[in-house]
Amino acid sequence: MRPEKLSSEAVTLHLAELDGWSLEEGKLHRELRFESFEAAFGFMTAVAAEAEAMDHHPEWFNVYSRVEIWLVTHDAGGLTELDFELARRVNRLFRG
Repeated sequence: MRPEKLSSEAVTLHLAELDGWSLEEGKLHRELRFESFEAAFGFMTAVAAEAEAMDHHPEWFNVYSRVEIWLVTHDAGGLTELDFELARRVNRLFRG
């Protein structure tokens, strides 16, 4: 079953509940900084396991201790509940 694109009002409500995330070019975005490359890569590994379990994968970029994440549901043409659920899981993993 294909996830449904959220209305702009629903996106605004969900975004207000997410610490550290912003809306950029129609995608959820967050930049995270870690003490080292190893810590950043370990975090990415943990997020990858969550994303694979959800069958919903992030767009991301890593340089040394910085990880940038963008979330969007391409099949739905915008943000869906899947994006916000993965963002919540990212936040839980980042807080440790």
